[in-house]
Amino acid sequence: MYFFSCLSLLLVICSCESYPSFDLQELLDKAFLTSDSDFIYELKKAEIIPTVVDTFVPSLTVKISWENATAKLGNTVKPNAVQEMPIVEFVDSVPGLSTHELDPATKSMQYTIALTDPDAPSRDDPEWSEICHWIATGITVSSSSVVASEEIRTQDLKEVMPYKPPGPPPKTGKHRYVFLALAPANGTTETLHLSKPGDRQHWGYSKERQGVRMWAESNGLVVVGANFIYSQNDQQ
Repeated sequence: MYFFSCLSLLLVICSCESYPSFDLQELLDKAFLTSDSDFIYELKKAEIIPTVVDTFVPSLTVKISWENATAKLGNTVKPNAVQEMPIVEFVDSVPGLSTHELDPATKSMQYTIALTDPDAPSRDDPEWSEICHWIATGITVSSSSVVASEEIRTQDLKEVMPYKPPGPPPKTGKHRYVFLALAPANGTTETLHLSKPGDRQHWGYSKERQGVRMWAESNGLVVVGANFIYSQNDQQ
């Protein structure tokens, strides 16, 4: 499997004085995979691509953990294990794809984590979807990874939408809870001023299945990583 890293392009561009800024979305579009990685395969298998997000080139691994649970790209977690705000770690490599080192400009960008439920009230009847469960920003990359530790989680992350823990209703089957790593499309290192969705339901938009995709676009963000869990009520 061959992966032409979009971030290696950033390194070349940012090293040239004639290119003081760059368009991250344009560089992502130029990057390509000759075949799906296991990561992309799992997102497509779960229909996160294309239901929640369009196909994208991943540049970060999104690690999500709670005290007694960890997101493992589609594992099932009980709702009572995810009631507290999770610890988030962004790592600048993706399993199955070639490794790369982030250039200084990319390390200085401000990243955002978003959590959405496309299966409300159920996957078969998603009339409330998507539901916005969380938006937090202020994550930046240092050296090979950025870690939202307990200290960073409480002091440095800025919540745009407070964390609403997954709570799938009875008899609605498994819900997909999708975590997305978002980066500014224009590559800016300036502080982001993100809009808060008007409502959790539909992320403030008016139609079924609308949500994080539209919100990210309106805020100039692109997807650079993802993870997800399944969770369901004990009453089925």
